[in-house]
Amino acid sequence: MLSPRKLKPIIFHYFNFSVLMSKRKEGSVLTPGSQKRQRKEHTAIRSDESDEEETLEFSASSGAPSQASDSEVGIIESIQLKNFMCHSNLGPFQFGSNLNFVVGTNGSGKSSVLTALIVGLGGKATATNRCSSLKMFIQKGETSADISITLRNQGRDAYKPELYGTSITVNQHINQDGSRTCKLKSKSGTIISSKKEELIGILDHFNIQVDNPVSVLTQEMSKQFLQTKNEGDKYKVSEMEKEVELLKEGVRAEEGNTELLQKVEECQEKVNEAEKKYKAIQDKLITVSEEAQGLHPQCISLKAEVQAKRKAVNEAEIIYNRSKTELKRLEKDREQLHKQIEELKSCANQVSEPEKLERQRRIAYLREQLKAFHDEEVMIGQQLDQFQQAISKCREDHSRLRRESSEVQQALDAHQKQLRDLKDSKTNALKRFGPYVPAFLEAVEVAHKQGRFRKKPLGPLGALIHPKDPELNLAIECCLKSALQAFCCDNHSDERTLQSLMSKYYPRGHRPQIIVHKFQNKIYDTSQRAVHHPEFPTVLTALEIENPVVANCLIDMRGIETVLLIKDSRRAREVMQCSRPPRNCREAFTAAGDQVFERRYYSSSFVRPKFLSQDVEAEISHLNKEIENKRAQLTASQQRLHSIENEIRQNEDHLYGHRRHQKQLQAKIKTANAEIADLENVEEHQTADIHILQEEAEENKGRIESVKQDMQLQSREMEELKNNLQAAEKKLEEVKEKIHQVEEIAGPIKAELNQAESEVENSKRHLQHYEEKQREHVACINKHKNLLVSKEKELEEKTAKARQIFSEPIRVSRTVKSLDAEMNRLREKINLESSRHGNREEIIQQFQHAKERYEDASNTVKNLRRFIGLLDAVMVERLKMYRQFLKTLSMRCRLHFEHLLRVRGCSGHIKFDHKNETLSITVQPREEERAARSDLRSLSGGERSFSTVCFILSLWNISESPFRCMDEFDVYMDMVNRRIAIDMILERADFQPYRQFILFTPLSMSSLPTSPHIHILRMPDPPRDQRALTFQNRNNRDEDQ
Repeated sequence: MLSPRKLKPIIFHYFNFSVLMSKRKEGSVLTPGSQKRQRKEHTAIRSDESDEEETLEFSASSGAPSQASDSEVGIIESIQLKNFMCHSNLGPFQFGSNLNFVVGTNGSGKSSVLTALIVGLGGKATATNRCSSLKMFIQKGETSADISITLRNQGRDAYKPELYGTSITVNQHINQDGSRTCKLKSKSGTIISSKKEELIGILDHFNIQVDNPVSVLTQEMSKQFLQTKNEGDKYKVSEMEKEVELLKEGVRAEEGNTELLQKVEECQEKVNEAEKKYKAIQDKLITVSEEAQGLHPQCISLKAEVQAKRKAVNEAEIIYNRSKTELKRLEKDREQLHKQIEELKSCANQVSEPEKLERQRRIAYLREQLKAFHDEEVMIGQQLDQFQQAISKCREDHSRLRRESSEVQQALDAHQKQLRDLKDSKTNALKRFGPYVPAFLEAVEVAHKQGRFRKKPLGPLGALIHPKDPELNLAIECCLKSALQAFCCDNHSDERTLQSLMSKYYPRGHRPQIIVHKFQNKIYDTSQRAVHHPEFPTVLTALEIENPVVANCLIDMRGIETVLLIKDSRRAREVMQCSRPPRNCREAFTAAGDQVFERRYYSSSFVRPKFLSQDVEAEISHLNKEIENKRAQLTASQQRLHSIENEIRQNEDHLYGHRRHQKQLQAKIKTANAEIADLENVEEHQTADIHILQEEAEENKGRIESVKQDMQLQSREMEELKNNLQAAEKKLEEVKEKIHQVEEIAGPIKAELNQAESEVENSKRHLQHYEEKQREHVACINKHKNLLVSKEKELEEKTAKARQIFSEPIRVSRTVKSLDAEMNRLREKINLESSRHGNREEIIQQFQHAKERYEDASNTVKNLRRFIGLLDAVMVERLKMYRQFLKTLSMRCRLHFEHLLRVRGCSGHIKFDHKNETLSITVQPREEERAARSDLRSLSGGERSFSTVCFILSLWNISESPFRCMDEFDVYMDMVNRRIAIDMILERADFQPYRQFILFTPLSMSSLPTSPHIHILRMPDPPRDQRALTFQNRNNRDEDQ
C-alpha cells in the first residue's frame, strides 16, 4: 500500500477556492425565491466497514435521481467559438440536457471546446493546462477571439428570471493584449451586465466551478491524474466537493427552524383536502342541476298551455261581462220606459192631444236616433282601437323585418366578399387573408432586399402552418383567432419598418397584429410543460410547421402545446370537467370550435373555417348555396315588407275615415241632445206617444230575454274553461313544486359549494401567508449573515490600526478610563507649562470630545467581544457538523467506489486521512484473487484507467455541480474496459437524468444504444494543412487578466 504523504501547499488552491465559493454561495442559496432543495442524506454508517448490507443500502441510496428542478438551471445549452486557438469559427454546438458525447479525431477541436468552456466562464488561462496567458488562445493572424456560452435559467432556482429570461448567454471577448471583456445577455439578446461580479454571482448561484477538476477534467489533468503518485492530489479533488456540501449543510443547520416548513406542508394538505371536497360538492350540484334542467322544458310547455287557457277564460269573461252590462242597460231602459209611460198617462189630459203626440213622437224619434248614434260611436271606438293595434303590430313586424333584412344583407355581402377571396385564392392562396396581402408581401420582399430589415418578417402565420387533420381546421382556427393574420418580427426596429409598410396597404382599423419575437433556428423543448394525452393531440402536434420561428411564436403567444383538440364536445366535457384536466392542460377546443375550460364552456359562433380550409371548391360550393339562401331570404323579406307597408297604409286610411265619422257622430249627438232638451223644456207638458213607448218596452223585453239566454250559455262555457284552466294550473304547480324541491336541494349544495370554495381560498391565503413568512425568515438570516461579515471586517480593520501603534497588546492593571484621565491630566499640565496660561473653555471642550470618543470606543469593544463570543460558539458547532459531514461524504464515496469495482469483478478500497489530508487507493484485479492489494502504479494502463473512471464516478456521486465534463477518459483503455466504463457512465446518467454529462473522446461511439437522453456530437475533421497546435512555452507565465 502507498504510504501517505504530507500534502504540498499548492494543493490547497482548489480546497480554498471551494471554501470561498461556498461562502459566497451562502448569500444566494437562501435568498427568497431561490431556495435550494434540502437533500436527505442517508448516513447509516457502522463501525464494520465490510458489512455487506450497509454497502448495498448505501449504493442504492446514492443512485437516487435528483429532483427535476435541478436540471433547469446551470446546464450548458450551446457554445460557439470564433478565432479561438486554431479555429476561425467553431459551432454553435447544441448540447443535450443529460448525456453528451463529443467525438472527433485529434485536432478537430474537442479540447478547444472544453478549454473555451473554462475560459468563457471566467476561468484563468493556467487552469486549462494549455497556456499561461489569454492572448495565446487567439488564432494566429487575428487580433481577438470570442466565446459565447448559453446557460439554462429555468425553474424555481433560476437567477433573476424576470431580467434574464429562460437562458443566460455569456460572451467573452479576448483582446490581443491578454485582457478580456464579458457581456451577459438575456434570452432576448439584451445586454444585462458587463461586470465580472455579476458573472461570479451567476456561477455562485448555479454552483459552477470551472477550476474544479471534478466538474471539468481536462486532457492534461486526466493524464496527470492517471499518473499521479501523490495521495494529497487525490484528496484535494474530493475535499473540494465535501467542503461545498459541508457549508451548505451548515447554512441549513443555522436556519434550524422547520416550523414554517411544517406549516407550509400543513396548509398545502388543507388546500388539497378542500379542493377534493369542492370537487365532490360540484359533482353533486351538477347532478341536481341536470335534474332541474330536465324539468324546465315540461314547465315551459305547461306555462304556455296555462297562458293559452287563461287567455280563453279571459275572453269568455269579457264576452260575459259585456252581456251582463247590456242586460243592466236594457233593464234600466225598461224602467225608464215604464216611468215615462206612467208620466205621460198622468198628464195626458192637461195637454192637447195633437201637440202631445207630435212632441212625443219627435222626442222618441230623436232618442232612437241618439241611441243609434251612441251604438255607432261605441262600435267606431272599438274599430279605432283595432286599427291602432293592427298598425302598431304591423310597424313592429316592419321594424323586425327591416333589421332581419339588414342582417341578411350584411351576411350576403360578407359571403360574396368571402366568395371573391376564395375564387382569388384558387390562383393565389395568400388572398384568403385579404386581397392586399400578396402586394404587401412583395413590398416586404423588396424592402428586405434593400436592407431595411435585419431579418425578413414572417407572416401571415396562418399561411405558414398546415393542419394534419382537416376535421380540426375549425378548432385550430378558433384557438389561434387573430394570430392567423399576424406577422412576426425579430426586433423592434423591423417592427416599426413593417408598420410603416402596413399603413400603405392595409385599411385603417384592419391592420394585423405584429409580434416581436427573437428568431431561433430550433423549436423550443416543450416536453416538460406540454400536454401528453394518449388519445387527443395538442394544437402543436396537430400542425405541420416547417419554420421553427413560427412554432416558437405560437408557443409563446398562445401556448399551443397546452391546448388539447377533442372532436366530440361530450368527450371534451368528460376530459376537462368531469375529472381533473390532464397535466399542463389549460383548455381544449372541439371540432365545432367550442372552447372548454375546467369550469366553463363557450360555444363557437363560427360554422366553417375561413383561413385554414384546404378544399377550396367545397368552400366555394358551400358559399354559393349560402348566398342563394340569403338572397331567397332577402327577397321574401322584401315582399313581406311591401305587404306590411300596404297593410299599414290601408289601416291608416281606415283609421282616418273612422275618426272623421266619429267627429260627425259626436256633432249629431250634440244636436239631438239639444233638441230633446228644448222639447222637454216646453211649458206645456206634452203627452208622449204611449203606444210607441209600449212597443219599445216590449222590444226591450225581448232583448232582455235573448241576452239572458246568451249569458247562460256563456256562463256554462266559462265554467268549463275555468275547470280546464284549474287542471292545467294544478299540473303546472306540481311541476313547479318539483323544481322548487330540486332547487331547495340545490340551495344547500350551492351554499356548501361556496363554503368549500371559500375554504379553498382561505387555505390558499394561509399557505401564501406562511410562504411569505418563510421568505422573510430566510431574508432575516441573510441579513444577519451580511452583518456578521461587516462586523468581522470592521474588527479586522480596528485590530490592524491598533497593531500599527503597537504590534503586541500591553498588559496593564489600570483601566482604560483611568489611563485616559491620566493622559488628559498630563496633556493639561504640558499645555500649562508650555503656554503658562491657556484657554480653559477650549481645554474643557477638548476633554469632553475625548471622553465621548473613549466611551464610544469602549462600547464598541464590548459589543465586539460579545459578538466574537457568539461567533466562537457558532464556529464550534459548525466544526462539529463539518467533521460529521466529512465522515458521511467519505463513506459515500468509498462505498460507491467499491460497488463500481465489483461490476468488473475487482475489489478495492479508498482510505481518507483527513488529518494529514491524504487519500490512498488500492485495487485488487480479479485474476489475482489471493494477491495483496495494489496501488494504481502496479496496475496495467487499462486497469488504471478503469479504476480512475470508477473514482471519478464516485466523486460525481457526491458532487452538486450542474454539469460534468471529462476529456479523453478512455484513451488508455482496451475495448473491454472501455465498454464497461461506458456502461457505468450510461448507468450513472440514467440514475441522474437531471445532471448534464459532457464526455470528449477521439474514439467511435457507434455502439451506443439509441436513447433520447444520449446526444452525440461529431466534430468535423481538421483541414489537411493543420497538423498540430502551436502554443508558447508555459514557463513564460503572464499575469492572467
